[in-house]
Amino acid sequence: MYSHLEKYKIVLASNSPRRQQLLRDLDISFTVQSSLGEETFPVDLDVEEVAEYLAVQKADWFDDFDQNELYITSDTTVVLDEEVLGKPIDAEEAKKVLEALSDTKHKVITGYCLKSKDQQISGADVTQVKFKKLTAEEISYYVDNYKPFDKAGSYGIQEWIGMIGIKEIKGSYFTVMGLPTHQIFEKLKEF
Repeated sequence: MYSHLEKYKIVLASNSPRRQQLLRDLDISFTVQSSLGEETFPVDLDVEEVAEYLAVQKADWFDDFDQNELYITSDTTVVLDEEVLGKPIDAEEAKKVLEALSDTKHKVITGYCLKSKDQQISGADVTQVKFKKLTAEEISYYVDNYKPFDKAGSYGIQEWIGMIGIKEIKGSYFTVMGLPTHQIFEKLKEF
């Protein structure tokens, strides 16, 4: 299935255990390397473009690599009412974000970039998610027990809050987890 990629050493530039597991589940052999810099984006950038912009930015941090290396970078944003919700700084902020997401629809956008010495392909996938009306007790339980401080939008769909709180999803579940596996699979064919 992946014989065309045998010439590459694939590197996932992400510490995310979720992204690592998803790439493993695609039966792709890879190594992991940490991202190198601070993620920033222009304030006037369209919210739909932020995730792809950040994924490309992460790929650009790796400009001195071998001919046989292929880097995969990714970034996930949660967008509510045209505002990008980042990772919460503490439990109080996580609870406020989940209160805002409660009983609403929001977008989860995961951008990606595949970069070799000779080629770069980037894109993004959008999934709509709707939470039920979450109670204060449910929100507190989740934040206190799961500490979602490394997650955009203060939640992981695969965790307890996703199991009890998500009523509807339109798009890819894996995009919400942090890697649009269906698009990554197709784009790898172009290398």
